[in-house]
Amino acid sequence: MFKKIIQLNSCILLFCCCVSCNNNSAKIETPNIIFIYADNLGYGDIGCFGSQIHKTPHIDKMAKEGMRLTSLYSSSPVCTPSRASLMTGCYAQRVDMHWDDRNGAVLRPVSPKGMNPEEITIAEILRDRGYATACIGKWHLGDQPQFLPVNQGFDYFFGIPYSEDMIPSISSEWPELPLLKNDKVIEAPADLTTTTSRYVREAIRFISENKNKPFFLYFPENLPGSRMVPVVDERFCGKSVNGAWGDAVEEIDWSVGEIMKTLEEYGLEEKTIIVFTSDNGAPQGGRETRSGMGSNEPFSGPGYTTTEGGMRVPCIVKWKGKIPAGQSNNEWCTMMDWFPTFAEVSGAKIPEDRIIDGKNIWPLLLGNKEAKTPHKIFYYYYTGDLQAVREGKWKLYLSAGKERDEPDANSKLKLIDLSRDIKELNNVSEQFPEVVKRLELHAKQISGELGNGTKKGEKIRPAGYVENPKGLIMK
Repeated sequence: MFKKIIQLNSCILLFCCCVSCNNNSAKIETPNIIFIYADNLGYGDIGCFGSQIHKTPHIDKMAKEGMRLTSLYSSSPVCTPSRASLMTGCYAQRVDMHWDDRNGAVLRPVSPKGMNPEEITIAEILRDRGYATACIGKWHLGDQPQFLPVNQGFDYFFGIPYSEDMIPSISSEWPELPLLKNDKVIEAPADLTTTTSRYVREAIRFISENKNKPFFLYFPENLPGSRMVPVVDERFCGKSVNGAWGDAVEEIDWSVGEIMKTLEEYGLEEKTIIVFTSDNGAPQGGRETRSGMGSNEPFSGPGYTTTEGGMRVPCIVKWKGKIPAGQSNNEWCTMMDWFPTFAEVSGAKIPEDRIIDGKNIWPLLLGNKEAKTPHKIFYYYYTGDLQAVREGKWKLYLSAGKERDEPDANSKLKLIDLSRDIKELNNVSEQFPEVVKRLELHAKQISGELGNGTKKGEKIRPAGYVENPKGLIMK
């Protein structure tokens, strides 16, 4: 109820105030927003970020017409928490979405846990501004009815509720993978060979129906996904020199091209911000049987770890006539920053009754050469463990272990100068003890606020829980 009062008050304020009241947004026309979110796509998996083997002409064209963000961090190296951060503008630890009810890294099917409906999402702040909102693709923030997108600010949902590899053959406790329309199962098991093409059709329909009003399209792809061998449409099967992984990348590229073509056909390019990125790095490590491999080059380390390869993701942002074309920006920013940035450009009101960790990066997107990262510190968490801290060029690993995928797993501290050592090979902690001490103090402070290991943070908000969760079934 309190959340709905906040939203109602936001609506009243926004109807009473014009966009010109919103600081830097005074000269910005309220844009449509499309956010394309690949699943486990590596930094080096697309041409404009260095791939020499994957054919990605549509994504590369988007980069030529927009801006590459070359130091965008996901707030987590795994799926559920990275998506929770995107939706809420917060570290996943702050909203208790950094592990599931069994302390696993991501939510599993039929979990009693999900993103609390009392959280305010990007979709909700935009819907309060009059946007039509749709989530088309993979959700993975809770599969119980109250946690689904239609109860988290989206007018429409078409997609799967969790990862495409969460199927009965993996765990007998799990139901068949369902395809949903809003909150109803329309197919089980979902035919993964056709989901991407169906997502594209739904996206085109949504854009067409809302072309004369502001809309927010959240398009989280299934692909490349978490299966040992990605499942793709037969049109792309066997086309890439990099096996099924490459096939999946090229199907993603096709989907981006179809969405961009639709914007062109309706004359919406100058009215639309379109973002392309990934939830975390490619999970290469220990996947010898995978058909084809993802790439996190030029960084080291696989997805699902707090290495740079696990958490730095490719990102392209395009808004014709507003964001400079053909530029790159290496100032570091995070997945949490889209919440306040989209609020800025849309004239939406950021909730004031809670902490929002993300920062507005609109000055970076404008191409202002004097604009710098709005972040002083970034924290690398894996589930509940704070594993590293970044300040400026310095990254301090606080502990080692299997999640770090390091051969020196018994070491305690490792200081990296990211300006000289993007592969994180050289430990310079002994040369710069004062830097180590300073970053340890930052780690201690955030551990008290967000928690660390079994220690619970003092400034966190609870996830949602239900009693007696039930699997989604055909209706």
